[in-house]
Amino acid sequence: MLTMNAVTVRLGGRTILDNATATLPPRGRIGLIGRNGAGKSTLMKVIAGTLDPDSGSVEMPKSARLGYVAQEAPAGQGTPFETVLAADVERAALMAEEEAGNVDPHRVAEIHERLIAIDAYTAAARASRILVGLGFDEAAQHRPLDSYSGGWRMRVALAALLFSQPDLLLLDEPSNHLDLEATMWLESFLKTYRATIVVISHERDLLNNVVDSILHLEQGKITLYPGGYDDFERQRAERLAQLASAREAQAAQRAKLQDYVARNSARASTAKQAQSRQKALARMQPIAEAVTDPTLVFNFPSPQPLKPPLVQLDHAAVGYDGRAILEQIDLRLDPDDRLALLGRNGNGKTTLARLLSGQLPPMEGTKHAPGKLRVGYFTQYQVEELDSDDTPLEHMSRLMRGANPSQVRAQLGRFGFSGAMAEQKVGKMSGGEKARLALALITRDAPHLLILDEPTNHLDVDTREALVQALNDYEGAVVVVSHDRHMIEASADRLVLVDAGRATEFAGSLDDYTDTILGKGPASPEGGKGGKGSGGNKKDDRKAAAAAREAAAGLRKTVKDAEAETARLTARLAELDRALVDPKSANASDMHRPARDLMRLRGETEKLLAASEANWLAASEALEAAMA
Repeated sequence: MLTMNAVTVRLGGRTILDNATATLPPRGRIGLIGRNGAGKSTLMKVIAGTLDPDSGSVEMPKSARLGYVAQEAPAGQGTPFETVLAADVERAALMAEEEAGNVDPHRVAEIHERLIAIDAYTAAARASRILVGLGFDEAAQHRPLDSYSGGWRMRVALAALLFSQPDLLLLDEPSNHLDLEATMWLESFLKTYRATIVVISHERDLLNNVVDSILHLEQGKITLYPGGYDDFERQRAERLAQLASAREAQAAQRAKLQDYVARNSARASTAKQAQSRQKALARMQPIAEAVTDPTLVFNFPSPQPLKPPLVQLDHAAVGYDGRAILEQIDLRLDPDDRLALLGRNGNGKTTLARLLSGQLPPMEGTKHAPGKLRVGYFTQYQVEELDSDDTPLEHMSRLMRGANPSQVRAQLGRFGFSGAMAEQKVGKMSGGEKARLALALITRDAPHLLILDEPTNHLDVDTREALVQALNDYEGAVVVVSHDRHMIEASADRLVLVDAGRATEFAGSLDDYTDTILGKGPASPEGGKGGKGSGGNKKDDRKAAAAAREAAAGLRKTVKDAEAETARLTARLAELDRALVDPKSANASDMHRPARDLMRLRGETEKLLAASEANWLAASEALEAAMA
């Protein structure tokens, strides 16, 4: 049980948390969400005890072990494997005491008993499995930490935290340093984690598949919603609709009272009643209007049409310093293509993206592209290289030389930088705002091809959804590298797997690829182009394809839920049968029930089971039809 009691935090004269109060269930899986800058990381630091609130408190069992990733990545000559093993402090201390050769037989027995209880003797295998899941093969696990980049060392920090198995696991955007494959593994790991989890994440799939409650932070207040992110969206929409209705009713009542006061204050016979209504008006608290964000905007300019193909690679090789990273690449991009590059970090996805963008020439083979082809290429480096002392208007004006001020502001306005927003210093902007500015800059000349390398890292869930919708409306081609499964499913029609020095079409779906990564199925064979439109309106085709993917995702969840419910009811039926045959073997709740009650419960359970099986069958058939 974790309870936050009226937590208030003020930073820099601004109230971040305002009497935030909530009680989280034991062993709950909580997704902490909110817009960028809402204070999610601040709240997590308060829970972790690294930041003291100005008032209020956080309460949890005294014996609970808390796990929280430090902001600094581990470093030094130690290896990832050694770092992860050392994270279980109790195990390390007991093993050291055991090796010291304690002569007290009672203490030796206690040590052995405790080591068995904490599963210490399988720790090495467990540490290795976690590191493999996060992208470290056997050789990589035993290289010095200093040989890795900061992002990879943060993976080691995450692995160490997961290995230590705390009673309260706190994760602040854990997938930011992960590729799609490691994100899939992390989601699978968290599904089976047997303790309380509080995770800040903008990954819609993780929030739907892992968490059972959403803690929403808005305007300093926190509200707990049951279910995953889709459940939250539905409940939130219902709540906002109720607020809107209540606000309209209040406005009508206020107008009625004001009219009565205006008409009756001057009359002696009705002055008292008018005064009473005036007091009622004064006591009436206005119902707050729903918070809207006018900057939640992406609008990519449409390019002038070019004849296909935009890019044609034939037996191409690409690499650095005379060494090929990828070879024998055969790939064609047309003006309406939506392509996602799959594969672990380090396999060459960025190298292929740079070849497509023209930043790298082919070392072998050929690359054909029209001379008029314009490419917009987004990377995180562009976000980091923005001048913090300049404004969006100054950045855009430098790049759009010769354009008049209204044209410059129009391009900024496409991405939510209107009015004063265009003149704020970049140094004062959030990570999401900087990413939005970088996207505005690279699309200033209406590119025919957009290449987006991890565009969602600093974007919250709502902003990611706005980006997906903008990509589906965009009339050029898109190549995306992302660890966000929802973004790939909603915006990509073709999958290309970059692995083992090759880039080949992946004929299956993203679910097939997930099963491959998690060891649940064979790799899909190389297939055809797939995902192309029917020859009609390409924008409508893309929207229809995105809607079909979302519908399929919803059907898969329905099938999964029906399977779980069927399994639960089947187990319950077995319990009732056991109670009828041998009451002594029944569970505590059934042991003392009369036989007639058990028979009645059995009949009700049979009906529910039949309905659940029918739901599963209908959903399975609908999913099969949708995937046909």
